[in-house]
Amino acid sequence: MKNKLTLYIFIALVLGIISGWICNIYATSPFVIGFVDYVPLMSDIFLNLVKMIIAPLVFSTLVVGVAKLGDINAVGRIGGKTLLWFLSATFVSLFLGMILVNLFQPGKMMHLVLPPDNASTGLEHTALSVKEFVKHVFPKSVFDAMAKNEILQIIVFALFFGIGAAAVGEKANGVIKAVDSISHIMLKVTGYVMNFAPFAVYGALTAVIAKQGAGVLVNYGIFIFEFYGSLLLLWGIILLAGFAVIRQKIVSLVKHIIDPVILAYTTSSSEAALPQTISQLEKFGCSNKIVSFVLPLGYSFNLDGSMMYMTFASLFIAQSYGIDLSIQQQITMLLVLMLTSKGIAGVPRASLVVIAGTLSMFNIPEAGLLLLMGIDPILDMGRSATNVIGNSVATAVVSKWEGELN
Repeated sequence: MKNKLTLYIFIALVLGIISGWICNIYATSPFVIGFVDYVPLMSDIFLNLVKMIIAPLVFSTLVVGVAKLGDINAVGRIGGKTLLWFLSATFVSLFLGMILVNLFQPGKMMHLVLPPDNASTGLEHTALSVKEFVKHVFPKSVFDAMAKNEILQIIVFALFFGIGAAAVGEKANGVIKAVDSISHIMLKVTGYVMNFAPFAVYGALTAVIAKQGAGVLVNYGIFIFEFYGSLLLLWGIILLAGFAVIRQKIVSLVKHIIDPVILAYTTSSSEAALPQTISQLEKFGCSNKIVSFVLPLGYSFNLDGSMMYMTFASLFIAQSYGIDLSIQQQITMLLVLMLTSKGIAGVPRASLVVIAGTLSMFNIPEAGLLLLMGIDPILDMGRSATNVIGNSVATAVVSKWEGELN
């Protein structure tokens, strides 16, 4: 189904370009004016559906993830070392994405017009400062946070809930199983929602090209080129960090994971490559118990390619609307993404859901992410391959630290 969805999105991309180009030529026609006025409705519906799933998806997946991690004291040094590597890799990926998108400025050529409601409030009046960010993190009511889709507050409650459930032990098994069931249901719902993506892509591209012309398409090619260049740089940093720990064995590791990396790239799914990755890491010499612990955890907490994409795409959208974020605001966004990314990593197209939940905090139009929906399958291929590389290196490093690398 995923491959069919990718095909449908590409078809919608082409149809949207053609429709937008025709509408741009016949812009004065009453029929075209009406069509262009209503076609964005498909995108609006899709955005509402995405917002609908954010709160329950973040809560359920994060609670289950933390509970499966177990009592931190019981997990001991392996868990601590693993989380230290994951958090460091997440920060580096996000920070590198922030630096490169500011260097390349891919959104500056888009020149999109802010929606009236966004323009009337103004970013400078609603953007969170670091002080406001810290205060805003802690919820007064989890139900209020869920009703308003306050994703940070949901995460804080989910962390407390998950840690508490792990500390209680067997008494919480029923609750964790129920929450786990909810998370699986929400994953299925997420899949249903993503089936509407082709319609959203068609509506978004038709509206943009109808108003701005086909010249805007050049920027997509530039964005893809710059993002893949950034991923290659991230690969170098990840492998260099691995070399610092496992030395010359990094070459052997790369040889062992080539097949799962290619599988992840061609299927746009790092999850599809998980069984093969486990097998290759054990052949490489990693201990089975380390692989069984680190790798599955990494698929929830250490998706390096997706992390880079979040800052890269979020700031691209801000640039496209001419919204200039200060360094303080960008660092605040980085901190927000560092937390929100831990809630639903591993969910199909999780990056888009996380970005949608983050943009509104900085008064950036969520509609901007639809600009990337048409090319997201191409970007997802690179992200998936990067995720496999990042988790493989993390597993090898933890194995080395534990003396479990043969």
